[in-house]
Order: sequence, then C-alpha cells, then structure tokens
Amino acid sequence: MAKRVFIPLCPGFEEMEAIILIDVLRRGNVEVVSGGKSKDPILAARKTLHLADKTFSEIIPSEFDAILLPGGLEGTKQLMKDPEISSILKSFHQQSKMIGAICAAPSVLRNLDIISGDDPYTSFPSSDDLAKGKGGMYTGKRIESHNNIHTSIGPGSAFEFALYLLESLEGKDVMEKVKLGLHLP
Repeated sequence: MAKRVFIPLCPGFEEMEAIILIDVLRRGNVEVVSGGKSKDPILAARKTLHLADKTFSEIIPSEFDAILLPGGLEGTKQLMKDPEISSILKSFHQQSKMIGAICAAPSVLRNLDIISGDDPYTSFPSSDDLAKGKGGMYTGKRIESHNNIHTSIGPGSAFEFALYLLESLEGKDVMEKVKLGLHLP
C-alpha cells in the first residue's frame, strides 16, 4: 500500500521546496496531498500561484504516514500561527510519525517543542530568530535526522531531501529508480 504524505502550503511558502518534495515523492508512487487554509489560490514566495488538493480542515492525521513542511520565511510564519497545523503536527508527533521540515520550517517544530532540548536539527541559517529561546541543537548539515524528525537546510538541498525521504518511505530501490530518472549531477 502506498504511503500517504501531507504537505501544507501557506502564503509565502518556498516553491522549490514544496514542489520538488511533491514531485519526487509522487514519482516514487507516494500519495502526496497538499493542503491550504482555504480553496483559494496560494501565492508563494516567488509570486507563483498554487492550488492545494484539500483544505487543512479536511486533513485527518491518522490517514497519513508523514507531514512535510516547506520553508519560505512568510510561509513558515503562517505555519507557526495556524492552529490547525499545530494540532496536526502534535498528533503526528504523539504517534511518532514522520515529520519533515526544510529551510525556515524547522522553526515551526522548535516553536511547538517537537524539536527541543539537545535534539539535533538543521535549517536555513538565518531562520533561528523565528523560534528564539526554543530548544534544539543546530548542526548546519544539509540533512539532519533524529528519531522521526527530519530537517534540511534550504532550497538547494530540496532534491537530496526529497530522495532521502523517499528512501525512508518506499525503500532504496524505489529511490534509486526515481533518482536515475532525474538526471541529477
């Protein structure tokens, strides 16, 4: 049975991070569902418009294997203040399901104490102020994993992060087949 992944899209999300995650995972036969606050088009960080598959209120966490948060400064701020996203993230965390965040989005996890104490994480270096005073130990690596939490540094790591997550979800053979078809350097 194919894995199901939820990717929330808030105004100001980083296009590359969201779309590369969606595309690569779907190439690996993962069912990816994007979500928005409403059915209205979502204006991303580089002023492109996107339509989500569902609204946040339609998402039932028990029906998904993972949640992945794209970054983008404004999108991350929107994720941080959305009570539905907070509730969904807490549900995933309580059930030890896969949670991924890239670029500024690990700040959402730090803000909710999903990343806390000495938990290692990585993120876009200048996004630390979004969760000032919260825990976690910044490593600066391109990808960092601790328990069921996976973080990545930014738009330039989106392909490797997507492939890393695909391997975690569907196995090395599926990941290698998708990677081969991407013709990455």
